[in-house]
Amino acid sequence: MASSPAPSGTEVWPALPYEAWQDTCATLQLWSQIVGKIRLAQTPWLNHQWHVTLYLTARGLTTSPIPYDGRSFEIEFDFIGHTLNIHSSDGGERSLSLVPRSVADFHDAVLTALAELDIHIQIHGRPNEIPDAIPFREDRIHRNYDPGYAQRFWRLLLQVDRVFKQFRSGFLGKASPVHLFWGSFDLAVTRFSGRPAPPHPGGVPGLPDPITREAYSHELSSAGFWPGNGGLGYPAFYSYAYPEPEGFRTAQAQPQEAFFHEALGEFILPYEAMRTAPEPDQALLAFLQSTYEAAANAAGWDRDALECAIGEPGVPRAL
Repeated sequence: MASSPAPSGTEVWPALPYEAWQDTCATLQLWSQIVGKIRLAQTPWLNHQWHVTLYLTARGLTTSPIPYDGRSFEIEFDFIGHTLNIHSSDGGERSLSLVPRSVADFHDAVLTALAELDIHIQIHGRPNEIPDAIPFREDRIHRNYDPGYAQRFWRLLLQVDRVFKQFRSGFLGKASPVHLFWGSFDLAVTRFSGRPAPPHPGGVPGLPDPITREAYSHELSSAGFWPGNGGLGYPAFYSYAYPEPEGFRTAQAQPQEAFFHEALGEFILPYEAMRTAPEPDQALLAFLQSTYEAAANAAGWDRDALECAIGEPGVPRAL
């Protein structure tokens, strides 16, 4: 398969045909799970698993600082230089090239690099949220890395991160950061009504039910971006409510290309429809706002108390 060139600096929303890079996508998801599990092993539990996620940077994705024995360290995927960089607070550094290599080799190389920095960590050795997953140390099947498409994916995520953060600024209630969950490999942002939710039934592949129930302990409206994994087969934005209130799925989502996916139980906006819209940012914001309103209205959220105007740079929120 030929490598894709990286998008130009002026291509804000690059094309990302899933069939052209799905093997790289699958490998990256597994690599990110290894890095994410390192953060998970060292970080105190935070509600809804917010302590395990990755965050966008100007070059890739990072764990943010991770505590270890009086020090801190950070792991970053660099999709410009195509390296995995490890930095510790005592000045230690290690770097691994992002090249085609098996998940098993990546797993061992990362843990070896950490050990060379006197950071010794054990992680759970099986991937999460992937049916019939192969343990990391045994996976020599997933080994693709197309640098052009990896960079396209990251540049796309930068734009999603930007618009999601704009959307997040219009909510006064409890809201998650914009962050990437490596289990399902989606960039997400979540709003909460403030009310508890009924226990989640669980049943997520490769995820213990107590973890799922903690993640969905409170009533929420969540939106995110999938690169095409998870069975959908194409990159798309999603939005769902938990618990799903009566009338949610029959609400009218915007823009007109958005629809409710019965099998997934979520509203879907195909990425290609958004990026080719006359005003892509506005199309995405319309999807986020309309599907949030569908959840909040159907469930009777106190919208007057929870919402505010979208934030502007350098302008304090008016009281």
